[in-house]
Amino acid sequence: MATPGVEAALELLRRLSGLREPTEELRDLRVAVQALAPGALRERGPVFPVEGLFVLMARGDSEQISSCIVILERFLQAMDPLYVIRNFGEQLQKGLFHQHDSVKILTISQVGRIVEDSDAVKEILNTPELLRQIIYCIAAEKISVAKEAIKSLSRIAQSPEGLEALLAGNLLVDLKNVMAKSDVIRYRVYELVVNIASVSADSLNYCVNSGLLSQLIGELTGNDVLVRATCVEMVTSLAHTHHGRQYLAQQGVIDKISNIIIGADSDPFSSFYLPGFVKFFGNLAIVDSPDQICEQYPIFMKKVFSMAEGHDQTMYGVAVDTLGILGSTVEGKLVLQKMGRRFHHVLNQMGCQAKSAPTELRVRCLDALASLLYLLPDQQTEDLLRMTESWFSCLSSQPLELIRSISTQPFPDLHCGALRVFTAIANQPWAQRMMVASPGFVEYVVDRSVDPDKSSKEAKYELVKTLASSKTSAEIFGNQHFLKLRGYMHEGPYYVKAISTTAVEGAD
Repeated sequence: MATPGVEAALELLRRLSGLREPTEELRDLRVAVQALAPGALRERGPVFPVEGLFVLMARGDSEQISSCIVILERFLQAMDPLYVIRNFGEQLQKGLFHQHDSVKILTISQVGRIVEDSDAVKEILNTPELLRQIIYCIAAEKISVAKEAIKSLSRIAQSPEGLEALLAGNLLVDLKNVMAKSDVIRYRVYELVVNIASVSADSLNYCVNSGLLSQLIGELTGNDVLVRATCVEMVTSLAHTHHGRQYLAQQGVIDKISNIIIGADSDPFSSFYLPGFVKFFGNLAIVDSPDQICEQYPIFMKKVFSMAEGHDQTMYGVAVDTLGILGSTVEGKLVLQKMGRRFHHVLNQMGCQAKSAPTELRVRCLDALASLLYLLPDQQTEDLLRMTESWFSCLSSQPLELIRSISTQPFPDLHCGALRVFTAIANQPWAQRMMVASPGFVEYVVDRSVDPDKSSKEAKYELVKTLASSKTSAEIFGNQHFLKLRGYMHEGPYYVKAISTTAVEGAD
């Protein structure tokens, strides 16, 4: 049974038909639908008389159009996708030609929802003009319209029929025509192609056969340094899938990227594309095998360390990020450990940069350190614990005090970054012993007054929770400190102690 709020909204909706200037009624209806609980209209559905809203949206001013969009979005979302495309397909198609970009976004997002229904997607595929127009929306001046078009077309390609229609039929010609409009739009189509290719091996084959993926690979390894920088980000996304990595390896793409890095020292423009190429290998190492990738492509590690030892802050930031990614797994940590003193020197530099570099770079160093030092409880062998302890000691002569001094600074990003480093080591016995031995450290941890904002409170709570949940905490911290940690954990991140005042009769 419909709630009173839904009935009131429906009554306002019915009243709109026949009104030439329904400004007030639209405002009331907009307020009414926004006040409804999520799902309330769906319970009342499945059909609503929204034809008049499409008419008003087509000829109204900005305020009227905005109201129609908000209202239509709520009602269409509550209706069966098959019903929507069969009864409002023509109106949706007209929406793609509307002068207001927000109307186009509404239409494209509805198509994206419709294609997720196995029956409704067939109706979409039977209206190629609608799909064609969505393809041309990739070239829209407003990026939000283009992004919505890419998202909806990616969803369409998740069905075999949609994949066939987009990449093996007449619509492929339209995609290629759109690509020819400009470099920026060509990259948007590449983004769509990579989205599709990442879904499955079959999807990848369609992208290969279309010629679009080969074109992307050609530009990646071509001579235009700016194009390289853009294309490598997309190829990195493809490398996150097993079938994508296989394809890149079979096509010799990984070897070509390695060779480009080798030749980068003699290229005065390498700073444009080198960060992206190094990140590519960093991501490849994580999703594949750090040991295997670093052994097979030694130039990768060589370049990361030379960037980490250099003075270019842009390159240094990329190197730090990459070391953090690589060291996020045990296998990656062991690869770095093999670098011996050279890596220890890099850690010392990271400690120095975390203390005095520009804020953004300091935060990146702290996040990388948190990733490098973290071990799950079941990973804490004696050798790995000795390793992380030695790494932490490389940061400075007093590493705990270094990170603590950063955590007390009045900058939320730095404060939270330092707390994340403490949280990374908080379940390791050597770190707990170091914390207990540091005067006032435990008191600082349980002091809520030093965490003024929401993100700081949440970061501190993660640290406390990790300490309180560790199996070795009670023994190392002692009963008094351990109970304080447990109490903090049970109170939650936002607990505020109540202050009671008692009035005394006759007091001033």
